[in-house]
Amino acid sequence: QVQLVESGGGSVQAGGSLRLSCAASLSAYRRYCMGWFRQAPGKEREGVARIDSNGLLNYADSVKGRFTISKDNAKDTLYLQMNSLKPEDTAMYYCAAVTVFNCPRGGFWGIDSGYWGQGTQVTVSS
Repeated sequence: QVQLVESGGGSVQAGGSLRLSCAASLSAYRRYCMGWFRQAPGKEREGVARIDSNGLLNYADSVKGRFTISKDNAKDTLYLQMNSLKPEDTAMYYCAAVTVFNCPRGGFWGIDSGYWGQGTQVTVSS
């Protein structure tokens, strides 16, 4: 049973930092791409950062230089360190995983692919 549970969201002022965590229960017999997505009210869900099974990283242009994705394999946990937060970063943040077979090269996958957590809210005030 695949399970992804996010934590670490909250409210912060612009310029502040938050670290999101995603505790992952994935099959030990498959390889996955994992990533963070976000969805603001009235907007489509968008990819923020991803890490593939070889450790290669990709970021959305809007967060490059501010956000860092990482994974602790020993703890089965995915992280998103968010620095220099802006009000436009306000959104529900989701952890997601997809098998490498369905992982697009260098890109993000759609909401109808893979596994998703329930989300954690991040609110950045100006």
